Formats: sequence, C-alpha cells, structure tokens
Amino acid sequence: MNVLLLVLGLAAALALGAAAGYFFCKWRITARQAEARADARSIIEDARLSAETTRREAELAAKEAALEVKDEAEAEIRTRRAELTRLEERLDNRDAALDKRDAELDERRSELAHWEESLRGREAELDAREAEQVKALEEVSGLTRAEAERRLYNNLEVELEDRLGRMVRDRTLEAEERADMEARRITATTMERLASDITAESTVKAVALPSDDMKGRVIGREGRNIRAFEAATGVDVIIDDTPETVVISSFDPVRREIGRVAMERLVQDGRIHPGRIEQVVAKARKDIEKEIKNAGRQALYDAKISGGMHGDLLRLLGALKYRTSYGQNVHAHSVEVANLCGMMAAELGANVKVARRAALLHDVGKAIDHDVEGTHALIGGRFAKKCGESDEVVRAISAHHHEIEMETVEDVLVATADAVSAARPGARRETTEIYLERLRALEDIALNHRGVEKAYAIQAGREIRVMVQPSEVDDRVAAKLAFDISKQIEEELEYPGQIRVTVIRESRATEFAR
Repeated sequence: MNVLLLVLGLAAALALGAAAGYFFCKWRITARQAEARADARSIIEDARLSAETTRREAELAAKEAALEVKDEAEAEIRTRRAELTRLEERLDNRDAALDKRDAELDERRSELAHWEESLRGREAELDAREAEQVKALEEVSGLTRAEAERRLYNNLEVELEDRLGRMVRDRTLEAEERADMEARRITATTMERLASDITAESTVKAVALPSDDMKGRVIGREGRNIRAFEAATGVDVIIDDTPETVVISSFDPVRREIGRVAMERLVQDGRIHPGRIEQVVAKARKDIEKEIKNAGRQALYDAKISGGMHGDLLRLLGALKYRTSYGQNVHAHSVEVANLCGMMAAELGANVKVARRAALLHDVGKAIDHDVEGTHALIGGRFAKKCGESDEVVRAISAHHHEIEMETVEDVLVATADAVSAARPGARRETTEIYLERLRALEDIALNHRGVEKAYAIQAGREIRVMVQPSEVDDRVAAKLAFDISKQIEEELEYPGQIRVTVIRESRATEFAR
C-alpha cells in the first residue's frame, strides 16, 4: 500500500514536474519570441531610417550633378555664342571687303571698256594704213598680195628643203661614219684573231710517174687500160709530152681526187689492167668517202661546233674539201667563215651557236649535184632543213646571198663573214684579164654619169674615186650621184666583197699678184 502510494506519489510528482517544465518552457519560448519581435521591429526601423538617409543623399548628389551639367552646358553655350559672334564679325568684314572689291572691279571694267574702244579705233586705223601700204607695194612690185605670198612661200619651201637636205646628209654621213668605224673595228679584230691557210686548186691533177715507160702501161694495148680507167672514175686522163707525168682532168673535184688516188696506187703497184683498175678505183672511192666524213668531223671541230650533225649533211660538208670557188678552197672557206662569224656574234652579243653553225653550212649547196635547180644558198637551206637543222640556221644559210630577206642579226653576220673571208687579201685569185676588165668596167660606169670629169679605180678595185665638175654638181647632187653609181655597180658587175664609191667635188679660185 505504501509502495502503491509511493508510486502514485512519484507519478504525481513526475506529472507535476512535467507540467511545470512544460509551462516553464512555453513561457521561455513566448518570452524569446517577444524579444525576437522587438529586435526585428528595431532592425526594420533601423533599415528604414538608413534607406531614407541613402535616398536623401542620392537625391542631393543627383541635384549637384545636374547643377554641374547645367553649369557646363551654359558655359559651352556662352563659348559657342562668343565664337558665333566672332564669325559674324568676320563675315561682316569680308562682305565689306567684297563690296569694296566689286566696286574696284566695276571701275576697272569701265576702264577696260574705254581702252578696248580706243584699241578698236587704232586697229581700224592700222588696217586702213596697212591696206594703203599693201596697195602701194602692189603698185611698186607689180604683184598682188596673193602672188607675193605664194612667191614667199615658194622661197621658204626651197630654203627649208635645202636645209633639210643638208641636215639629212650630215646625219646620214655621221651615222655611216660611225657604222663604218664600228664595222671596221669588228672585222679587223676578227681577222686579226683568225689565221688560216688559203689553198688554190685547179681542174687538173698531175700524177708523177717513175719513168716515161709507165705511160705505155697506163694506156694499155690499143688504149684499153686508159678507157677502163676513165670509165671507172669519170675523169679524163691526159698523156702528153710532159716527161714522167700524167694529168687527171675533171670538173668534179671528188671524181678528180678519186682518179688521182687510184692512178697513184696503180702506178705504185705496177699491175695495170682493167680488172685491177676496177678494184683499185673501188678501194680509192671508199677511202675518199671515209676521208670526206673525217673532213666533215674535222670541220665541226675546227669551227668549235658541238651537238652533232646529220650524216648526209656532214658528208656534204666534208665534200667541200675537194671544191674551190674563185681559187679558194670551199671547205677551208666555210671553217674560216664560221670562226669569223662566231667572233663577230660574240662582239655584238648575238647567238654564237646559231651564227657558227649557219656560217659553217652556208656553202653546202655547192656540194650538191648540179641537176638540182636553184642557187647554192637556197639548195643548201632546203637540204639543211631536210636534215633537221633549226629554222634560224636554215634562214641564215638561204639569205647569205640575199635570195631571201634577212630577219636577224645572225643572218647579216653570216653574209658579212662570207664577204670578209672572200674579200681579204690572198683569199681568192683572178686572172689578169678579168681583173683589168673589172677595173675598166668600174671606171666606165662612173664616167657615163652627167657631171663626172674623171674616175679612178684604186685599191685593187675595192674603191672608185669620182671627180666631178663643181659647176654642174652641188653637194646634194654629189650624194645622189654616189648612190646611183653604187646601185649601177651592184646591178651590172660581179665582184667579191664590196666596192666603195667616193665622189669628190672641189672648187679652186686662182689669182696672181703682180
């Protein structure tokens, strides 16, 4: 019972403690809530006051900024107004100056109008006086004004033509002198640098015999040996009274050389009969063909040409070794022309390779059979083109005797080198009769022109000097006379190189002191 009461008491105490604790906690919470509300109201009030203060400060700052902007705008407006005021003053001053200038210009216009009117009056007066003077001059001279003007124009035209002619002549002579000096320098330089032998050949070859008895063996029984030899070689064998000599004659130099070699071998061997003759001639022909090819290769080497050459063209080049032109060996002439042309091309800055190659091949047409129609320059050009040579080389070969028009420097150089090689002393030979006939023809051509008093061919026919009568030939006519004589020489005469025509006009006045 006591325990029960104790338990009930403890339970009641616990209940009372719990209730008291509950109410105490609730009271504490209520107190804290009230305190928190008071704090919140205080914080809100403080925030409101702070915001109000900030708003007022911002309004004040905005008002101050607005005032500053206003002050700046007003200051700028005042500055602009001052500038406008100054501009207006300047414009007013300029207007005043322009008004003043307009007034001065009006005054000058009036003065000019006055002077213009005065000048018109003077011009009319001068025209009247000029008309009077022209009328007086027409009466004195007996010519109208138009006739006088026409005569004056004619005199001026003649005077101007004379001055223009003298000027053209002086400039032409100056250019010719300069070109002649430069050409002489280049050709002299190349000729001095080149040294080559000049060989002369004829249409016959002499073969020495060990004795005169060999002539009978050469002839053979009833002439069968000599007939077989002539049939095999195509040459003529001349056996005359010349001791220990047989002459091989032919206009074909290759056949003549084959005949010479074959005859020398037959004479050396001693066995001469038709069968042996055919064998020896065939062997000689083969050896000459080999020598021709070697001569062609040697020409390429001597002319300093690289790059090879077609076999047919090389053979023609070598065949020139047995051909002559005016006593000059064509093979040696071609090599000499190639070296001359190459040096001149180097002096002038032209294409040296094209110049050398075209110059070496310029006379290959002379080695082609005469049945082919055309000049040797055109024939050689066509054959070179057929053998694959370039267009530049073909044109230079075809143009070196002016059969076609020259287009490049190399064309001119090939023709020039050809003329230099042929014209230099000792290169070609002429008979005395042909030489004298050419000199007489030169002098006759010059003497047949009007006003020519004397004519002399000098320098072995390389120059002709023409003396004219000064009363009939003036300076302009002298220049034309030299041109006409040179053209007539080109048309009527054949000659190596070039001929210089010099016309001399000399006036002399003689008096005696007594």
